[in-house]
Amino acid sequence: MIILIAVTTFLLGVVLCFMICRFARNGLFRKALAEAEIIKKNKIVEAKEKFIALKTEHENMVRQQEQKRQQADQRLQQREQQLNQRQGELQRQQNELRTRTQQIEKQQQIIDYKAAETDKLHQQAQQQLEELSGMSAAEAKKQLVESLKAEARTEAMSYINETMDEARLNANLEAKKIIIKTIQRVASEATVENAVSVFRIENDEVKGRIIGREGRNIRALEAATGVEIVVDDTPECITLSAFDPVRREIARLSLHQLVQDGRIHPARIEEVVAKVTQQIEEEIIEIGKRTTIDLGIHGLHPELIRLVGKMKYRSSYGQNLLQHSRETANLCATMASELGINPKVARRAGLLHDIGKVADEDYELPHAEVGMKLCEKYGEKPEICNAVGSHHDEIEMDTLIAPIVQACDAISGARPGARREIVETYIKRLNDLENIAMAYPGVIKTYALQAGRELRVIVGADKISDKDTELLSYDIAKKIQDEMTYPGQVKITVIRETRAISYAK
Repeated sequence: MIILIAVTTFLLGVVLCFMICRFARNGLFRKALAEAEIIKKNKIVEAKEKFIALKTEHENMVRQQEQKRQQADQRLQQREQQLNQRQGELQRQQNELRTRTQQIEKQQQIIDYKAAETDKLHQQAQQQLEELSGMSAAEAKKQLVESLKAEARTEAMSYINETMDEARLNANLEAKKIIIKTIQRVASEATVENAVSVFRIENDEVKGRIIGREGRNIRALEAATGVEIVVDDTPECITLSAFDPVRREIARLSLHQLVQDGRIHPARIEEVVAKVTQQIEEEIIEIGKRTTIDLGIHGLHPELIRLVGKMKYRSSYGQNLLQHSRETANLCATMASELGINPKVARRAGLLHDIGKVADEDYELPHAEVGMKLCEKYGEKPEICNAVGSHHDEIEMDTLIAPIVQACDAISGARPGARREIVETYIKRLNDLENIAMAYPGVIKTYALQAGRELRVIVGADKISDKDTELLSYDIAKKIQDEMTYPGQVKITVIRETRAISYAK
């Protein structure tokens, strides 16, 4: 019974559960159908709205295109109207031009007719004049031209003479003003060259060491430097005599180093002289560089810079050549500025104008031409080369800088105390003495000593024998006697020295 009741209860529960699930399923289905219907209606509404929007957009686009087409049609109509107006205007202008052309042709015919009448009247008047004067038209014309030529020539010559006189007067006044201003703006020092240097020593014992045993040290020093060393009774000083300032400076510095070192013998003397000579060469280059920097000159060839430094050891009529060239350069720049010419180019030409006086080679030409050749060789501008070569009128002046350099060179040399003719003549005589001896084969070095009263000639032992030295001395003396003018007499000493050198290893 209990089992029956349990089974019955179970079946009732199953039926009840089935009914409940079926009822719930029918409710969800209906709900889903309702939601689907709502979604469907919404989609239909959205589709209609989108269709209406697309339709509206299409209609707007069609409307805009129609407006654009209408505007294009209007523009075409306006352009057509404008073209029609222009065509009408051109037609009117053509008609006016045709009318004016006809009028001009008529006027030209009238002018031609009147010109023909005028020519006929002119010929008649000319014939009447020829009959009255008894001359043809060509003869009268020729006579008139000749008369006008003579009158014009007279007036022109008078005008030219007046103009030239006025120009000369003004030129002289302006030139004097420019030169005075230039001289006033440039200050210069008076320099005096001499041919003697004095070497100071601490005591007279040093003199004996300088002379050496039997005078070998002093002879070696004189042979190495080409300077006459005078050791006399003057206390605490030795005199160095030579016309070449470079030799004197080398001798002075060499003596200074030898005395300080204490080792004085021929081998040491030659070593010190060679070292000092190299130092002097370096100093010459440094002087040239410093000079160009002071004057503001750039781009000068190194060889020209060396020659500029070499000017310090050369004099011109007693005036230091470097000082003279610097002074001339400053004068040229000042005068060029007064005349409105480039002062840098003028200063460069002024510095280089006497460069030929310190040339390493003897060109046997005036120093102006030698300087011009050096400037051309080392790439200077043609205007500078011409100014250097023409400052003593050896060649023709081609530029405005050339007369400026010539005038400034004269101003620098003509000022009081600048030059002495005696010193220049003296130096030239000593140079000529040395050059005459150097012209003979076998001669190595020549030195003019004792103010040109002695000439020492060093010859090679392998080139000239002892007997030939006497003949060479006689030949040099004979040539000096024939070619030169000098006071007193000149002693020619030919020195032939044989050296044997070996090395112990």
